[in-house]
Amino acid sequence: MKHPEYQPILITDAARSQDDQLTSRQKRYVLMMGIRVACLVAGAILVGVQAPLLWLWLPLCGLGMVLIPWLAVLLANDRPPKEQHRLANKLHPRHRDDTPPMALAAEERPHKVIDAEP
Repeated sequence: MKHPEYQPILITDAARSQDDQLTSRQKRYVLMMGIRVACLVAGAILVGVQAPLLWLWLPLCGLGMVLIPWLAVLLANDRPPKEQHRLANKLHPRHRDDTPPMALAAEERPHKVIDAEP
């Protein structure tokens, strides 16, 4: 008797866990806020030493201190799109077999060897 081909479920098709998504968003937020602090410190140093081209550097630091927190909050609250809404899937849809994988027959299942010691 010929068995139908066993089709395993691929873990690569699974979405990232909520914890992984949250961790990556937190890291991105902390990095962006660190850049904001660097802009603040750089602006203070530039004013203190009266650097040349201060009229150029100060607005750039100020822009970084204003825009980066706004972007950091937007990106921290954002999550990846669901798989059915991704543009790549609409352009190149993958053929997915919706039938559940076949179970292994009793002869094909791995057996656990138990040592019976008296």
